[in-house]
Amino acid sequence: MLDKLSVFMHLVNNPATKRSLQSLTGYCQTCGKTRLEVALELFVGERDEACWKCKLAERIIEPILQKGADAFNITLNELREKFRDSYWRKGLASVIKGLAHFGVRKPFVPGAPFQVVWDVTYACNLQCKHCYATAGKPLPDELTTEEALDAIDKFNKLGVTIISFSGGEPLVRKDILELTRYASEKGIYVAIATNGTLITEKKAKEMRKSGVSYLQISLDGTRETHDAFRGIPGCYDRTIEGIKNAVKEGFFVNVSMTITKLNLFEVPKVIELCRKLGVNWFMHYNFIPTGRGKDIIHLDLSPGERERLLKTLYENNNGSDLNLLSTAPQFARIALQYGAEFIPTHFYNVNAGERLKQLAEFIGGCGAGRFYISMRANGDIQPCVFFPLKVGNVREDDLENLWLHNKVFEDLRNRELIEGCGNCGYRHYCGGCRARAYNYFGDYLKPDPGCINNKRYWEEIVSAIEVEASSL
Repeated sequence: MLDKLSVFMHLVNNPATKRSLQSLTGYCQTCGKTRLEVALELFVGERDEACWKCKLAERIIEPILQKGADAFNITLNELREKFRDSYWRKGLASVIKGLAHFGVRKPFVPGAPFQVVWDVTYACNLQCKHCYATAGKPLPDELTTEEALDAIDKFNKLGVTIISFSGGEPLVRKDILELTRYASEKGIYVAIATNGTLITEKKAKEMRKSGVSYLQISLDGTRETHDAFRGIPGCYDRTIEGIKNAVKEGFFVNVSMTITKLNLFEVPKVIELCRKLGVNWFMHYNFIPTGRGKDIIHLDLSPGERERLLKTLYENNNGSDLNLLSTAPQFARIALQYGAEFIPTHFYNVNAGERLKQLAEFIGGCGAGRFYISMRANGDIQPCVFFPLKVGNVREDDLENLWLHNKVFEDLRNRELIEGCGNCGYRHYCGGCRARAYNYFGDYLKPDPGCINNKRYWEEIVSAIEVEASSL
């Protein structure tokens, strides 16, 4: 007998169901939101009035939501309560839209990127050795304020849940808080990725009032290591002060650490410091040899070093208020090999009970071009910020068409195509880092040389680096 999850998958993959859902995925000019968002507002009781088409949309999706609730052993009222939160509701609309267009796939593809990481400027007050953007000065063709507001409108109509403003240093851009406020007013969850040096008490309050909810602040070791890595003496103390001001103001604070051979031994100290500072997350950022990072490629962790690091992070998650995460897709495999009390992802440590393994296959590791995209300061769209492959431009291209039909995105969503991953039993949980494959081999369907199962590729890279070094 089919279990409830299988029944739900069968229902959603039915062509008639998909056609019905596809008819609801457009933007409603009358109600001012995507039709699915309006239908969900009606469903949870956050809205009483809507046009007749949106009211019909609610009646269509309610039985599908009922089947989904049954599949995960929750009641419809529990589902309603969960999705009273506007950001979760926007995400659910994207999930339903993904089911409409892509069906139930492993890994899952939502109907819009859950997150856009937007490098709003390449101006920066630091000179980091690993900077993927080679930041310092702004580009001559960065989006104007008017163009940036228009881009937010386009992301909102597409159904994007989160915009993370990055750079460069986003706080250097003069209109940044105008952009964050505008995005927040659209119901988009707003994050800023920053080096933290400009977060004074006053700036923290201004950001709070301007719709920012989440701050990712980079910290790459203890004082001497961080200052050396970031290129400016004294920036460590300013970053720590920025973290303190962010925590004090009540932001969700994620401290990110790009881990290389240079600072691997300092990871425990940084984690302990994060606990003392009261931040919410510590995130290991996978080193990607792009931008200025190409110059320090020799500092990348070996597959063995990365494996030991991920195991340590998983083991130390238990019993701590500080969540330890990683952008390395192999973290999900590590968790499953440990028996998986939770699924570690780029976005969250998911505790899903007995449905854990099935859910992990849908979450699916690397999300480049699948869960998220990036945008450069000039509007160029890429699979992720570490993945310098232009697939379109927000000034010129239809974002909906790009998301649904772009060949690069479709390739990235198909784990069977990836060399070395196609035959791996963990391919739907992990898939390797596609940005690392692209930057090491110039081909996003090549293996991630950081995986312990790809040691021979890593050994070939190390040999090539040694040969090049000896010839200098």
